[in-house]
Amino acid sequence: MQISRTDLADFSYFLAIARHRSFRRAGLEMGVSASALSHALKGLETRLGVRLLNRSSRSVTLTAAGEELRAAIGAPFDAIGSALEVLNRYREEPAGRIRLNVLEHAATLLLAPVLPAFVDRYPDIEVDVCVSNHLVDVVAAGADAGIRYGGTVPEDMIAQRLSRDIRWVVVGAPGYLERFGVPEHPRDLIAHRCLRIRLGDDSIYGWEFEKGEETLAIDVPGAITIDETQFALALTAGGAALAYLPEPCVTPLVERGDLRLVLEDWSSTGSGFHIYYSGRRQLPTGLRLLIDLIREMRPLGP
Repeated sequence: MQISRTDLADFSYFLAIARHRSFRRAGLEMGVSASALSHALKGLETRLGVRLLNRSSRSVTLTAAGEELRAAIGAPFDAIGSALEVLNRYREEPAGRIRLNVLEHAATLLLAPVLPAFVDRYPDIEVDVCVSNHLVDVVAAGADAGIRYGGTVPEDMIAQRLSRDIRWVVVGAPGYLERFGVPEHPRDLIAHRCLRIRLGDDSIYGWEFEKGEETLAIDVPGAITIDETQFALALTAGGAALAYLPEPCVTPLVERGDLRLVLEDWSSTGSGFHIYYSGRRQLPTGLRLLIDLIREMRPLGP
């Protein structure tokens, strides 16, 4: 059959829907409404004479024909995207869009200090950031790259370090420590109120400590479980419990006296932030420039 420009546009819409399994999220990526995507896909299915998607009020899945079409045209469309990215090198001013899926800590500690300078330096590059602490397949989610702590980067991805290793500390409000006492050893936390940490895979994190050759992981008690740092800081400053957080997140409150460090001689150091992406795709120019600027500015220090 002859391929028209409409078919090519609709194929790109189909691939976005196949990645996201959602008309809404695919529409956000493509810059069109979910209803426009639905209309385009119905037209494509009518022209092809086959159903590509199974739609329900709760899910979007590919039919057998849809799976075959995605497998057949996915690589060629990726190749077109890579070719256009190569041409971007010849522009006087880099342009395009980069999509990132990043941890909350990475958004706050790495991107927030760097992005104002980035958009000033490269005004024609759009940056689309999804902040999520869940472990996701960034390629399947339609992102160009993800930023995670080094130990959680998928093994099949290319990874580059963006920061030094980070110290994790325990903090409490002065009022809390006056009321409940100051823990002298990590095992003392069993008698304290602590903010429990839910990880991206929904497991509960054991607070990690190290001193000399001794290492400990404590399953701390606590009535409150969180997965968001600003909420944790507000609760801790209010005297609700002790918290275990990256030191750069708590430094401003410690310097103001709103929080105090405890168990400092037991603080552990965890892997720093890494950016990771698929080696099967051309690295977008904008992503390369962002990596370079983060390394130039070093928001977390040398």
